[in-house]
Amino acid sequence: MNVAALFTTFGVVFLAELPDKTAIASLVLGTKYRPMWVFSGVAAAFTVHVVLAVAAGSVLSLIPERPLQAIVAGLFLLGAVLMLRSHGKEEGEEEVEEAPELGTGAGFGKVAGTAFGVIMVAEFGDLTQIVTANLAAKYGDPLAVGIGAVLGLWAVGGIAIIGGRGLLKVLPLHLIVRVAAAVMVVLAAVSLGQAIAG
Repeated sequence: MNVAALFTTFGVVFLAELPDKTAIASLVLGTKYRPMWVFSGVAAAFTVHVVLAVAAGSVLSLIPERPLQAIVAGLFLLGAVLMLRSHGKEEGEEEVEEAPELGTGAGFGKVAGTAFGVIMVAEFGDLTQIVTANLAAKYGDPLAVGIGAVLGLWAVGGIAIIGGRGLLKVLPLHLIVRVAAAVMVVLAAVSLGQAIAG
């Protein structure tokens, strides 16, 4: 297993997911319902998304090396631009989506199922899913990328559920977005360099 791929994937996915709408949705659900119940649904949905992304990245890895690196570089640049555009609001202007009302007597199945459904819908085709597919194609190690992505997404979900509002007081959202976009630009440059060098 490529440990560098695992840690790189964890870092990139973690930074990309922090300012995402699914982190906000997890935060809202975590303030209304039992955190472990919410996390169970969130973690399951993230796992499904990573499996789909790694499978897509494995298909991309069948492309010859130089064109693949050029495609990966372009997708990382696109991801950086999309991140900056979709999160270009200044701190405090983010819209927090309200969690669906489940009623006060909602049990584990209902809470976890709702969390799973919210994340499945919100995360499908999301930036972190695209980034995970790119990393799987780049490194050719689906297991390392998959573990790194799952751990990164679970970490963000857990942080959002347990103490998201406190984190945003310490680290401004616009700073997190800029750091994540910068990391993607660096990865794009590395991939482009590899495509040129052959």
